[in-house]
Amino acid sequence: MKRGSVHAIVGENGAGKSTLMKILYGMYRPDSGEIFIDGEPITLSSPAVAIELGIGMVHQHFQLADNFTVLENVVLGSEPTKGGRLDFALARQRIGDLGRQYGLEVDPDALVEDLGVGDRQRVEILKVLYRGATTIILDEPTAVLVPQEVDELFGALLELKQQGLSIIFISHKLDEVRRVADDITVIRRGTTVATVKPADVNSRQLAELMVGSELPTPETRESTVTDVDVLVVKGLTLHDSVGRDLLTDISLAVHSGEVVGIAGVEGNGQAELVEAIMGMRTPTAGEIHLGSDDITTWSTRQRREAGVAYIPEDRTRHGLLQDSPLWENRMLGHQTQPPNARGILLDRKGAKADTQRIVDEFDVRTPSIDVLASALSGGNQQKLIVGREMSGDPRLLIASHPTRGVDVGAQSDIWDHLRAARAAGLAVLLISADLDELIGLSDAIVVMLRGELVATADPATVTPEQLGSAMTGAGGAGA
Repeated sequence: MKRGSVHAIVGENGAGKSTLMKILYGMYRPDSGEIFIDGEPITLSSPAVAIELGIGMVHQHFQLADNFTVLENVVLGSEPTKGGRLDFALARQRIGDLGRQYGLEVDPDALVEDLGVGDRQRVEILKVLYRGATTIILDEPTAVLVPQEVDELFGALLELKQQGLSIIFISHKLDEVRRVADDITVIRRGTTVATVKPADVNSRQLAELMVGSELPTPETRESTVTDVDVLVVKGLTLHDSVGRDLLTDISLAVHSGEVVGIAGVEGNGQAELVEAIMGMRTPTAGEIHLGSDDITTWSTRQRREAGVAYIPEDRTRHGLLQDSPLWENRMLGHQTQPPNARGILLDRKGAKADTQRIVDEFDVRTPSIDVLASALSGGNQQKLIVGREMSGDPRLLIASHPTRGVDVGAQSDIWDHLRAARAAGLAVLLISADLDELIGLSDAIVVMLRGELVATADPATVTPEQLGSAMTGAGGAGA
């Protein structure tokens, strides 16, 4: 790739994108081949060596300490010293200069936990710039951004290009890839199949190069909504340990055969609402009903056994045991129920058979159900979780970002499974940062801002831009 350009890498899950990036960042060593920087062959034996050579990586899941300030996060591991002491004045000046130079200004004294997603991403980019990166790898950088934040990011990338930096841009959002990239490389099963100019292809053609099929659409317009209440939340309020409001008077209902979407910039209470519904947090006030049962005080296990399925937003922290085989992960959260148990005893044979069914039905690409979850790509880990949670005929599915990090083919498959389950009467509470997905799959949409439901929207008429405005408090959705 050329200096001062954006080179996009696209491919389906398991195609080798992550492996390639880990090689370029010194995390893996290649078995053969060479890597050149400015015409010189180099050996990337570790991330430290990559950083020394000007290569920085911004991971999809931010690597920030929430209880540290922006300045502390940026300099962590590269602290400036003067006379044997930390020189924070120099660091503050340099961070300010970098922010102004590249359009990435963030208050250096702000706590990261108080920042929105867009500003957190700026901090991640500042971290690699602070270490002198001239080539920056961005892994799914727009996955959690609203449209306005995407525009801001692309403006920053343009500034980085103009200053002569090179960007490797990995994404599943093909329209965005075509918008921001100078060149696009498509890889399939570890092999480069094409390198194209954005002007020479459309999104459908890119999807065909990736997976051999047209770009899917989440569009769902035939109604299957009934009048049967499955989930009813009344006046739900949640305080943190010092009494601050995390959720304020949340009331909503999800009916059998209905998908209710929740739109909101991450950090505005969606995670806390999900955790309260799942029994992971105890509400300060309000009630949660599953059908005719008041489950407000039920344990998470009781809710699970009553038919509540859960796709967590962070698969690595809450969805999988990375060092356990796939069949054990199939049992996770469902270990008291068939096919994973017979009475009080675990049924390993049943769990293994059902894991193989999930692998086949959800196209989880793995050589065996005995491999560790950590051996799978992120997208294949996600497909395993979705398959697990869609099994056993649940009554209610809490789906937080169900297609995050999966390719267009897997995304289409997951949408098909959700539509089929909805038609069969499943109630779904859907949280997604993909506004097209949210609009396409939902029967109704509510907007969360600062722990409150502030607006409703009709999926048949609302646009992503209007939703984005409502999510940031600028209006734009329904009342």
